[in-house]
Amino acid sequence: MASPQHITVLGATGSIGVNTLDVISQHPDKYRVFALTAHRQHELLYQQCLQFHPRYAVLEDAQLAQQLQQQLREAGTATEVLAGAQALVDVACHAEVDTVMAAIVGAAGLPPTLAAADAGKKILLANKESLVMAGQLFMDAVKASGSVLLPIDSEHNAMFQCLPAHFSHGLSRCGVTRILLTGSGGPFRTWSAEQIRAATPAQACAHPNWSMGQKISVDSASLMNKGLELIEACWLFDTQPAAIDVVIHPQSIIHSMVQYADGSTLAQMGNPDMRTPIAYGLSWPARISAGVADLNPFDVLRLDFERPDEVRFPCLRLAREAFAAGKTAAAVLNAANEVAVAAFLAGRIGFMDIARINEEVLQRADLVEPTDIAAVLHADQQARELAGQLL
Repeated sequence: MASPQHITVLGATGSIGVNTLDVISQHPDKYRVFALTAHRQHELLYQQCLQFHPRYAVLEDAQLAQQLQQQLREAGTATEVLAGAQALVDVACHAEVDTVMAAIVGAAGLPPTLAAADAGKKILLANKESLVMAGQLFMDAVKASGSVLLPIDSEHNAMFQCLPAHFSHGLSRCGVTRILLTGSGGPFRTWSAEQIRAATPAQACAHPNWSMGQKISVDSASLMNKGLELIEACWLFDTQPAAIDVVIHPQSIIHSMVQYADGSTLAQMGNPDMRTPIAYGLSWPARISAGVADLNPFDVLRLDFERPDEVRFPCLRLAREAFAAGKTAAAVLNAANEVAVAAFLAGRIGFMDIARINEEVLQRADLVEPTDIAAVLHADQQARELAGQLL
């Protein structure tokens, strides 16, 4: 029997992290949790530590980390609690770690995920910002180290499953003519522009099909999530936005499709449950049970497809423009969007102001070649400051 994989879960208390641990719990002979990290949810992290007994737990705040350490000592658990950004990097590239689930939302996930790539780890990528902000740097690190990169976003995981094993030789050389990136359309798919303008945070977070965190739910409502996924797909599969069509598919049964020169279209289908792509990433190239019910075709009454409306949802256009602009444009757009979404969730701006701020920051920011992570993070910080001035 093969020895178990030792796994670090970056972002253990978010929806992806929780689902990852659920899959791991079903296969204790195959996986060991080496480290768990969280932003501030120390109580949930405490419960996870009691269940999985990681060697390390990491929190951003030193005071909360100290509090968690005391709790774990009193519970008789040997987990060592670390704090801060460097600790995230350390547990991502530790010599004993085989696999890193990169599930920290936003720009904060870039440094530890890039460190895992530099260290040659198997990376289960659920942090799309790593590729959006620093696509060339990240992919260069993966190639240089021999890291295995497996996409966990349901759409990119579906593309990966539908592409030939040798797709890295070039999509056209493999007979691939087009990638169809599906999306549910979010909660405002059928809303008028006037209704969208008046949308509340609670309405934006009420996703019709998926259970996700607040930030990614708002991104889904604005279609920014689909724009970021478009950029991510370009880096993952070495292609251009012109070769990818975004297709609105309200049922979220088909998770993406790949078209071939012979007229074939391959689709990956399944119930909308993130444990499916997580289990595939953990076990690849094998497959394991994820605890997800089989798709019953007799329950699927219809499959609908629509073109996205970039007038009501301009964030999708902005993402395409940012990729075309190159340099640090995508990092700037991502940073502006994080600031704008946080302001919307706090009730400081309206829903449509998210796209307005994103576009203004993209137009005003100074774009440079991202030669290293410092340049990317500098562009990110400048964009955040500019977005803050526009609120």
